[in-house]
Amino acid sequence: MSEVKKTELGQLGEFGLIHHLTDNIKLKHPATIKGVGDDAAVLDFSDKKTVVTTDLLLEGIHFDLTYTPLKHLGYKAVVVNVSDVYAMNATPKQITVSLGLSSKMSVEALDELYEGIYAACDYYNVDLVGGDTSSSLTGLTISVTAMGEADASKLTYRNGAKPNDLICVSGDLGGAYMGLQLLEREKRVYSDNPGVQPDLSGYDYILGRQLKPEARKEVTELLQKLEVVPTAMIDISDGLSSELIHICSQSKTGCRVYENKIPIDPTTAMLAEEMGINPLVTALNGGEDYELLFTISQSDYEKFKDAGDVNIYIIGHITEESKGSYLVTNADQEVELQAQGWNPLKNKQ
Repeated sequence: MSEVKKTELGQLGEFGLIHHLTDNIKLKHPATIKGVGDDAAVLDFSDKKTVVTTDLLLEGIHFDLTYTPLKHLGYKAVVVNVSDVYAMNATPKQITVSLGLSSKMSVEALDELYEGIYAACDYYNVDLVGGDTSSSLTGLTISVTAMGEADASKLTYRNGAKPNDLICVSGDLGGAYMGLQLLEREKRVYSDNPGVQPDLSGYDYILGRQLKPEARKEVTELLQKLEVVPTAMIDISDGLSSELIHICSQSKTGCRVYENKIPIDPTTAMLAEEMGINPLVTALNGGEDYELLFTISQSDYEKFKDAGDVNIYIIGHITEESKGSYLVTNADQEVELQAQGWNPLKNKQ
């Protein structure tokens, strides 16, 4: 078997590498006046409002290259950012990508990473308009900034929920968390027994939720079609419980969500039970599902009968702030919601 060719980054140099990675970019939007190749990108959004968001992904913290394909990682790095744009009820238009690169990274590995980045740009119809590269002593670092636009009347914040609004979620929860648990389990098995191949059969769905998630652009398209502007919206990156608390805190409200209304995929539930984890906990605290959590006035409820193939689940309602934020269990008990999603600054014991 021939050895795979690996080109060291130093052979190209910084400017040669930038040219190598960006030479074939084709701009999609008239608003992108100037993309890669100058000191700054030039954008013209005319009468639209601009939204900007950024996320940082660090090797060993946010991803493990032991089991994360670089193409999937590039795709996911874009998704986590455009998801934040959709959570504002806006449309993503441009991104920048900055990388911290260790000496172990080859040009061919970066090509794989960018293959995923470009695939996401094509799927979500965004332009890659700039970025930066630097050396890193701590592994691969990926920083993506996304820009989008929306009419002022359509922008949706976290602080607009009102008592009696309905709480909606765009899909099932907990799958990404269980996909991560499966990958970590099989990594441990492989570390102890290198001759044993990982057993991932039957878990394609939850593995995809972790390794190649999708932002819910079809939800914002549906909202536009139905002429519904949510009263509040957020994407689920840190778990349902944490995101509900964000909305309630900023809207100065409480909420009630119901255990029997929270959507959990059967594969997620099955693996959770196999691992001794309550499936409800994966939905409440797992994170990285990138579903949209939003509130609507009750007067808009009937419109969602025309949702077509887009699954929207109503899981509860907003209450007065004095009533607090609670989960109503199947036993009709109220359990106070706690923000127990992933905390990047928490000390690891």
